[in-house]
Amino acid sequence: MTYRTHTCGELNAAHSGGNVSLAGWVARVRDLGGLIFIDLRDRYGKTQVVFDQSEETAAKARGLHSEDVVQIKGTVRPRPEDMINRSMKTGEIEVSASSIDVLSKSDPVPTGVEDPEEPSDELRLRYRYLDLRRRRMSKNLLLRHKALQSVRRFHDECGFIEIETPFLIRSTPEGARDYIVPSRIHVGSGYSLPQSPQLYKQALMIGGIDRYFQLARCFRDEDLRRDRQPEFTQIDVEMSFVEEEEVFTHTEAMMQRLVKDTIGAHIDPGFPRIEYAQALASYGSDAPDMRYDLLMRRCDDFFRDSGFRAFENVLGQGGGVFGICAEGKGDLSRSERDRLEGIARAEGLAGLLSSPLREEGLSGVPAKFLSADRQRDLCRHMGAGTGDLLLFAAGPAATTQAALGRLRRLLAERWKLTDERALKFCWVVNPPLFEPDEEGGGLTAVHHPFTSPATADIGRLETEPLTVQARAYDLVLNGVEIATGSIRIHDSEIQRKVFRVIGIDGAEATERFGFLLEALRFGAPPHGGIALGFDRLVMLLAGERSIRDVIAFPKTNVASSLMDGAPSAMSNDQLAELGLKLIKKPDGR
Repeated sequence: MTYRTHTCGELNAAHSGGNVSLAGWVARVRDLGGLIFIDLRDRYGKTQVVFDQSEETAAKARGLHSEDVVQIKGTVRPRPEDMINRSMKTGEIEVSASSIDVLSKSDPVPTGVEDPEEPSDELRLRYRYLDLRRRRMSKNLLLRHKALQSVRRFHDECGFIEIETPFLIRSTPEGARDYIVPSRIHVGSGYSLPQSPQLYKQALMIGGIDRYFQLARCFRDEDLRRDRQPEFTQIDVEMSFVEEEEVFTHTEAMMQRLVKDTIGAHIDPGFPRIEYAQALASYGSDAPDMRYDLLMRRCDDFFRDSGFRAFENVLGQGGGVFGICAEGKGDLSRSERDRLEGIARAEGLAGLLSSPLREEGLSGVPAKFLSADRQRDLCRHMGAGTGDLLLFAAGPAATTQAALGRLRRLLAERWKLTDERALKFCWVVNPPLFEPDEEGGGLTAVHHPFTSPATADIGRLETEPLTVQARAYDLVLNGVEIATGSIRIHDSEIQRKVFRVIGIDGAEATERFGFLLEALRFGAPPHGGIALGFDRLVMLLAGERSIRDVIAFPKTNVASSLMDGAPSAMSNDQLAELGLKLIKKPDGR
């Protein structure tokens, strides 16, 4: 038995007169008395079917409901000219049904697949198999498939070997909690699920593989957000005998191919490079959105000794004054500028000073406290012209820059400055190797402890560690970090020094990373690579705001699956077999 000769998105005028068999879901039933119409849907599209050949077939059609699964046989015929639906691929034709078989009846669905308004996230995840029937979801998953295939073809053409690394591994520090898998055979011991294949890809380079890639599944037990999932996919790439430029060139070529293969767009190579410190200073973020300006500039000297006490006090305490020029926004009303100050306070700023630049000069505080020469120099420094609006905030440098960075994004959204179709990439390079840990009193690696320090800074590793730069880099697309990578340490002594700086002594280093330290002593090539967040990348290409919309079966923001009820309670027998027992936490859970 052949269920279908064509899909529901395939037929057109060229098929007129042909006999066909279609199968799919009933999207809509329209009973016009003498005629019954249904729209039949599958993932390829919809076809209009009309029941006008026999009363018996029409009676069956009248009994159909949305989401029933049917097989229909009939003849393709052109629609009347005034009935052609130009918005449907199959809108030129309809199928006159000669028979219908109901393959599966559907109960009334809790969420309509054809409803123009989307149901709540809870309903979408609870009935994910219904949500997947939506055009939006099938389109996104097809885009994801195309991206996967593009990545594989590209790396195969470039001489890379796709290698799968283990899921059951020993714990390594990656910045989040591990998911632990207890061992039944080795009672009291367990495995970790990999947060990334970091040590294994380095072992592959030491093993002479030279060029490796993998669509790697990764697992992190961390506090979740809209763009985070406990399990995710990354494009994992590692190469031997390379420096940063070769990694950049390879990644940019991959992105060119991937974007072309998925959405048919062209992007130019040679993505801009921004120093990490400059990204923070100009954009207030280490993931700058390059689709609009609103750059921050430091303005300390213009307000020093100006008589404006609020800013002078901040400067006297070691803080800074930072400004943004909003082009063409000088005509905003006083009430609208007050609303901007409210938004700024909500983002953590102590206040927001606004000053329109008019023909006669600046207004407000700058006009009152700054001389005409200072005003002119300040406007030149800010790149401001008549009709622009200058915004200033003062406070501790790091927190003020970060808050202004958040405000910058909100202003771009509020004023619709962003071209949603644009794809703006940039590299953020040369971050610090270390930063103070959250506990205080110690240091931790900004990326991970296998990142190589800048060659010129190696001598300061143990004496001035916070001045050491990392040979690390992030790739940012439209203000979202989509990739991170580095040149790795290939010298066992330097690796031990890095471990010592972050508080891992020789014995602990050997206990936790002995196999890597040993491997580095047997001829390790210089190597480096990058890992791209595949889900985030597909999300951006699809124009979505959450990676849940490009993953077939995602978890909620508390790492649970509403569809199948995972995670589920473990039985006493399962616990006993693993040598485990449950204890209550101090909070009673």
